Amino acid sequence: MARLTAPLNALRAFEAAARHLSFTRAAEELCVTQAAISHQVKGLEERLGAALFRRSHRGLVLTDEGLALAPALWDAFGRIDTVLEGFEAGGVKQVLTVSAVGTFAVGALLKELPSFRAAHPFVDLRLLTNNNKVDLAAEGLDYSIRFGDGAWNGTEAEKIAAAPLAPLCAPSLLDLLREPADLARVSLLRSYRAQDWPAWFEAAGAPPIPARGPLFDSSLIMVQAAMLGEGVALAPVSMFRRELEAGHLVQPFAALADVGSYWLTRLKSKAPTAAMLSFRDWLLGS
Repeated sequence: MARLTAPLNALRAFEAAARHLSFTRAAEELCVTQAAISHQVKGLEERLGAALFRRSHRGLVLTDEGLALAPALWDAFGRIDTVLEGFEAGGVKQVLTVSAVGTFAVGALLKELPSFRAAHPFVDLRLLTNNNKVDLAAEGLDYSIRFGDGAWNGTEAEKIAAAPLAPLCAPSLLDLLREPADLARVSLLRSYRAQDWPAWFEAAGAPPIPARGPLFDSSLIMVQAAMLGEGVALAPVSMFRRELEAGHLVQPFAALADVGSYWLTRLKSKAPTAAMLSFRDWLLGS
């Protein structure tokens, strides 16, 4: 079957006219005459064998065929414009989309990002946060930084750092907590990982106490609640060094529970780009 083609100028004329719904404004944008836009669009319609516009009392309206063609051209010309803007800015940047669990993003990643950007100016980093439940494929992610055991179906996981958990609370609660059994006197804030508090009591060699405090889907928010005196949070100590050093948080007990680590994950089916490799090597220090 013969492949249908169309001149680039005609496609550009139609794209601008469809965006503005005006031949006049399209002509002004492309620095040509209105007659030239009309001529290009008419030629494109003849080549396609379909009308792309119809006139109404309010002006131009896209036909069904025009509505089918316009979005594809908006996307294509938009991508071309983005690349050209990169050349004008001194080089083409490669987009890198990374999703990170919020605790790691705030506790470890943000303060180091300036060094990454300085070392890799060609990377256009898009940083998203998640609550540890992500779909790499559906969300179009290059990488996701997650907390757990590193076993996620269809993904390649590389360990970033261990993240043992310990109870953290506001200084105002410290006098109440002399030994692990005293935790029965306060609210134990919970994450979606029900196994965390039992694991900590086991590590501390103490009988478990049921955690019946509020449930949070983010350790970052849970620790914020702890700082406000709402109870005791079980969280990775390494991610809250600044709050501990500033005296906003205290760690009443030394025992640590090793229930997971932070991992850099990507789809096994996704071939790493130059931007991905640069980020991976920077983050893992290799």
